[in-house]
Amino acid sequence: MSLATQSLRFTSQVKLADGARTIIARDRARAQKLLAGVQPHGPNAHHLLELRARGRSDTEPLAGRDAAGDTIDVTDAAVTYTASVGVGSPATDYTLLIDTGSSNTWVGAGKKYKQTSTSKSTGKKVSVSYGSGSFSGTEFTDQVTLASELVIQSQSIGVASTAQGFDDVDGILGIGPVDLTEGTVGGQTPVPTVTDNLFKQGTISTESIGIFYQPSTSAESVANGELTFGGVDSTKTTGDVNFVPITGTSPASAYWGIDQDVTYGSSGESILSSTAGIVDTGTTLVLIATDAFQAYQKATGAKLDQSTGLLTLTASQFENLQSLFFNIGGVQYELTPNAQIWPRALNSQLGGTEGDIYLVVSDLGSPSGQGLDFINGFTFLQRFYSVFDVTNSQVGLATTAFTDAETN
Repeated sequence: MSLATQSLRFTSQVKLADGARTIIARDRARAQKLLAGVQPHGPNAHHLLELRARGRSDTEPLAGRDAAGDTIDVTDAAVTYTASVGVGSPATDYTLLIDTGSSNTWVGAGKKYKQTSTSKSTGKKVSVSYGSGSFSGTEFTDQVTLASELVIQSQSIGVASTAQGFDDVDGILGIGPVDLTEGTVGGQTPVPTVTDNLFKQGTISTESIGIFYQPSTSAESVANGELTFGGVDSTKTTGDVNFVPITGTSPASAYWGIDQDVTYGSSGESILSSTAGIVDTGTTLVLIATDAFQAYQKATGAKLDQSTGLLTLTASQFENLQSLFFNIGGVQYELTPNAQIWPRALNSQLGGTEGDIYLVVSDLGSPSGQGLDFINGFTFLQRFYSVFDVTNSQVGLATTAFTDAETN
């Protein structure tokens, strides 16, 4: 089976309408939840649930929702991902938000659910609350088609009777860990996710997701990414995928946490000493601990722009800007000068000035030594192929044709 037939095309889009300051605020608010250990959704959380399912009562939670029921989900993010997903036979196509921080798949927020011969109501109520949205309705099982070779039988889906906060989409494709579905469907323990069922039904041999981006310089919605379930699409990489285990440092260990250090330029000037942080598709910027951010600002000579809240460079400073090197598992990943800046074509949408140069590296908002000292977000991941492997508790990265592209 070709991995191209196991891939789901998606559209990624940064919410630019409210400007860069809102993006920064959303990223930092999300970072604070992650630092607090809210809603763990990495492979360690997944394996912990498996142990409990086998009767291991001696396992301690990695972290958890706070007393207010706080969550980390798609409504936190300043960058969103949507894909066309078929439900039923013959399939009706729905535009769904892809969410790595929640796990229920549901439709009906926009286009209404159409029952076919594969649709079966369980009669059970289903409801999920998100950071700034919610839905409630009835559980059905149905055939779900993600791609020509990614067809899931009897997948649990929610059919919304009411939905709030999802005006431009039909629902959510939840690809987070299965434990996040606990308590969402009446009378049931966790409900298998689409990834769980692809694995259990033998469609994929590994519970992993490979993500490829083609950097976009347009504010328009264009299909510019691809999710590959159960493997790596080598046609999208220009080098080997190098894997590293999930870090042992908390709270990063509860998510897709890795260890890395960051240096600047050919001299190897230290920006961030070896420490733990996470790779996160729901964060827009590259966030580094405050002391590292200050070191980066000094090294580049950048000034903080008051209108956007981003670091800005003059044209001559940009000519002298050097690469940032992320050392992960003994492999260096180069974020070139062009990769460190926003697409200049989007400056007006950011609330910036046309022709100015704004950097995508920003302040995490906390000092290093907290157990989560960086977040390699969307602007980093656009330049590399990434693999999130639940089965083997590891993260993989590889270069692509866009790693050193001059797109911005």
